[in-house]
Amino acid sequence: MSTSREYVEELLAQADIRINGNRAWDMQIHDETVFDQALSRGNLGLGESYMARLWDAESLDQFFFKLLRSGIQDEVNPARLIFHSLKSRIFNLQSQSKAWEVGQHHYDMGNDLYSAMLDERMVYTCAYWEKAKDVDEAQRHKLELCCKKLGLKPGMRVLDIGCGWGSFMQYAAENYGVECVGVTISKEQVALGEERCKGLPVEFRLQDYRELDEQFDRVISLGMFEHVGQKNYDDYMDVALRCTKEDGLFLLHTIGKNVSDTAADPWISKYIFPNGEVPSISQIGTALEEKFVCEDFHNFGADYDKTLMAWFENFDKAWPELKSQFDDEFYRMWKYYLLSCAGAFRARDIQLWQWVLSPKGRVGGYSRPQL
Repeated sequence: MSTSREYVEELLAQADIRINGNRAWDMQIHDETVFDQALSRGNLGLGESYMARLWDAESLDQFFFKLLRSGIQDEVNPARLIFHSLKSRIFNLQSQSKAWEVGQHHYDMGNDLYSAMLDERMVYTCAYWEKAKDVDEAQRHKLELCCKKLGLKPGMRVLDIGCGWGSFMQYAAENYGVECVGVTISKEQVALGEERCKGLPVEFRLQDYRELDEQFDRVISLGMFEHVGQKNYDDYMDVALRCTKEDGLFLLHTIGKNVSDTAADPWISKYIFPNGEVPSISQIGTALEEKFVCEDFHNFGADYDKTLMAWFENFDKAWPELKSQFDDEFYRMWKYYLLSCAGAFRARDIQLWQWVLSPKGRVGGYSRPQL
């Protein structure tokens, strides 16, 4: 019987990754317990071992790109990870009482971190890079694309579900003359968002989306659906429908997965986004039935790779100023988060979708606008 190390070496060879090799994506082992941790606990064991400095890779994003592109992760399905799948099936991890956990854990950890890491507008979702030279321009193009897809006109009233620091609302109010209402579960986002949008027709509400019950000309949700959870997809679409006027449009921007399994990544769920869950096309499609007509579907998931790499570059550059607020373990955790996700998008293991939806279908059809 082969040892854990021998088995991992055989697996990694299929992904062109060597143990203690001399290439940037090779895995440098500092403690042999890494192999048992990875085999018994999957990405949770691998991530915690990395945080504990038990292994390294010079180019962590390339390590994950090669790992995930090869598909070898499907050969390791430890029984202990079944618990995470069962947990999401049995319990509603995104109930109203639990929905606030991600706000407190992730978004409220400090605006200094996000101000340093993100673009000038503080957009914490995938940028649009087709004609952009840097992350500031790519995020501006994404916001402009969203406004065009929604067909915004002066005087319209727009709802932003999961509005963050108000980047979309600020852009839409300044450039399209619309009024905006945004809901978020983060106190820190409301505080900074209100400051950034001062003087604009923009309203922030510290509120769970399920409490919304008023109509808007347009509805948008950028990067919030990943926190909804499959048990709540129908309820979420019910809320979006009752808030969208009959002749209105709803733009849903979400990360997506290729297969409709229910297991959230245990490391991401524990350290980054509590109770998060990435949907599949079929799960979204089922939730849309008898509610919305899909007018447009746009996948630009490869752009998230560039976005995450830009975020890491900003974070790494700002670390000398940030490290007084965080410790070394946080740095390695955040690096692992940003670069492992970049590798996953590069490998096309996960996607980024924009859906344009209408309550009854647009008479005459809908054409996707260009920048």
